[in-house]
Order: sequence, then structure tokens, then C-alpha cells
Amino acid sequence: MRPDDRLVALVAVVGGFLLGSLDFVWIKFVPYPFAELGNSTATWAVAAFAVGWWARAGWRRAALAAAVLLVVAVPSYDLAATLIQGDDLAILWLPASLLWMFLGVLAGVVFGVGGTWARSTGWQRIVGTALPAAVFFEEAARYAETAADPYRTGLWWNVAIDAALGVLLVVLVGRTHRQRALALAVAVPVAVVIYLGFAVAAG
Repeated sequence: MRPDDRLVALVAVVGGFLLGSLDFVWIKFVPYPFAELGNSTATWAVAAFAVGWWARAGWRRAALAAAVLLVVAVPSYDLAATLIQGDDLAILWLPASLLWMFLGVLAGVVFGVGGTWARSTGWQRIVGTALPAAVFFEEAARYAETAADPYRTGLWWNVAIDAALGVLLVVLVGRTHRQRALALAVAVPVAVVIYLGFAVAAG
């Protein structure tokens, strides 16, 4: 049953608050290597995907809800940092926070729509199913790049965790073995595109 617009709006706002605040709590108190799942762009992207998937039909509604989720999550994260470890409340309106909210809009649209596509048919279903895996595979690649440093070999655990989560999400979201195989194949080049996007943004 498709949830109504009021419920979708409520879930987006409350979910964003919980995502941001609990994400900081996770980072603060969960031991390594699982703590890194909190400090993860992939985790937030998959949360946006989940909202789009749950919202069902209506890609505009899913995109808006997922974008709201991520935008609300940013100040919620900063507020949790202020309350738990005494960070300056001014971080809420620093340029870095505003940038993350802007990126949250972009990621929310892409992954929110991806969530609805994963319930669709044809090539849209394959691409939608591939997106959560792609974002975890891309993050695994960035961890692998850093783990090549002999002083940071522990990051290979994060490479393994992210790769495993990517495959698991395809298994859970895909409906048939063929869809899962195609989604995994599509996820690899999509991960490369995301990786290059991060490289350009960082450069």
C-alpha cells in the first residue's frame, strides 16, 4: 500500500533527524571497524534510497522526501556533536554544513529516484537495484586506496565490509537471480562514475 503524502513528509523529517543524530552517536560509541559505517557517505545515500523505495510510486515525491531526509540530517548531526562532545553550535551554519546540505539535495534526488526505480521494471529496475551497491563499492575503492598506506592497513576491514554490504543490498532488493546479476554488473561502472565525481570534487 502506497503511503500518503503526509506520512512521507513526516518520515522524511523525523528520519532525517534520527539519521543525523544517531549517525554521530554511532561514530562516537561503536568500536572500529563498524564505527566507520557512521562516517560513511554510502550509508546516507542508501538511507535516501530506502526512503524512495518505501515511498513507492511517484519519483518526484520520492526525490523530494529523500532530499529532505538528507538536508535535515546534516544539522541534526551537527547538533548531536554540539550536545555530546561540546562542539560550537556555529557549525550549524558554517559553509561546510551548507555544502553538505546542498550535496544532500543532489544525492537525495538521485538515490530517492533510484529507490522508486528499484520497484519498477526493465532497465530502470536494474539501475535502481544497482545504485546502493555502486555507492558502497565506490566507498570500498576509496578505503582501498587509503589502505595501501602501510600505516593504515586496518582499513582493509572497511573495504571488505563495504563490498559485502553492496552485494547484500543487491541480493535483498533484486527479485530474481538475473536481475541481481545484471545489477551487480551495472554497479561497477556506476561506482567508477561516483569515484571520479569524488575525485573531481576533492581536486
